[in-house]
Amino acid sequence: MTEPTRRDVLATSCSLVAGGLAPALFAGDSAATTKAPGFRVEETRVISHLVHRYHGWPTLARRKNGQLLLVCSGGRESHVCPFGRVELMRSDNGGLSWSWPQTLIDTAIDDRDAGVLETPRGSLLVTTFTSLAFEQPAYFAKSDKQKIARWIAARDRMPEATRKKMLGEWIVRSTDGGQSWSAPSRCGVNSPHGPIALSDGCLLYAGKELYHGTNRIGAAVSVDDGVTWKWSGTIPTRPGDDHRQYHELHVVEAKPGKLIAHIRNHNPRHAGETLQSESVDGGRTWSTPHHIGVWGLPSHLLKLADGRLLMSYGHRRKPFGNQVRISDDAGATWSEALGISEDGIGGDLGYPSTVQLDNGHLVTAWYEKMKGSSLAVLRQARWRLTG
Repeated sequence: MTEPTRRDVLATSCSLVAGGLAPALFAGDSAATTKAPGFRVEETRVISHLVHRYHGWPTLARRKNGQLLLVCSGGRESHVCPFGRVELMRSDNGGLSWSWPQTLIDTAIDDRDAGVLETPRGSLLVTTFTSLAFEQPAYFAKSDKQKIARWIAARDRMPEATRKKMLGEWIVRSTDGGQSWSAPSRCGVNSPHGPIALSDGCLLYAGKELYHGTNRIGAAVSVDDGVTWKWSGTIPTRPGDDHRQYHELHVVEAKPGKLIAHIRNHNPRHAGETLQSESVDGGRTWSTPHHIGVWGLPSHLLKLADGRLLMSYGHRRKPFGNQVRISDDAGATWSEALGISEDGIGGDLGYPSTVQLDNGHLVTAWYEKMKGSSLAVLRQARWRLTG
């Protein structure tokens, strides 16, 4: 069984009706940009505590009580390895300091990208997916005899058939603020940053089916606070594209019923760019994905307090770092890029996500391999818009 290399996130509404294709909301294949607002980065720093471990693919969320949550894949030796586990950190002061990481999921195979959400009912949901990519010759440990022996021992703690049964898209749930967590259950879809809450109280998990079927991209919906999920709608494929080359979607509700989804694109046309699809009926139908003139991925979407939309994404070519763009017209156009970090040494970085504090300031977190180390850390920027 092989594993797709990328995942997605997208959105649909509480309606469980899977519909046909919505008409395109944008004519042609052009992409307009608007002037970027002013901004100021107040601070950038490393926030991971376990500097002797590789960290990857974090997600930030802000609870109603103001507490920030950050989940990631920690405990790692490298970008692909058998030791990935899902970790959770908390901040009660807007990201000025972070708690020691708590391990939430640690299976016998690789637990990767983690998403987090506080639901309208106050439950906490954390998502991940499991992988056996580390078994492939291209990724398996080489040269270092001790490392090879360690990986073999980790791999062989479970029979091959059992390891394959552990593959899947998973979710854990807490109803007591994170004091206790459910056992992992299957949710059938995956994306790096997990589900979102809609204005009608339903939860929407836009993403990709990784290990079964035709690897559909689209969204699943939950009407019971994340306990169960049902497929809601499939995103159409742009003519000439292969939908299996769409990955790692994320979605935002621009206004009740209107959803904007961003898609990581690996098709030759606009390769390495973020594509966008829209729904005007709460996610039952979607427009054909189109490019928006943004090279970089994957995108995390946030609706700001003033109603504008913000997308955060990794920029894996010079200047290596993380960028954001603003839309003041519900995603019809996006601003020029704002460089939140531009001091990267290479492409092993990104997956930024952003939250907004009560004072309007913003916190963005991402992972990054920095100069002088083979291990990636978690970095954070505290910043604000000035226009």
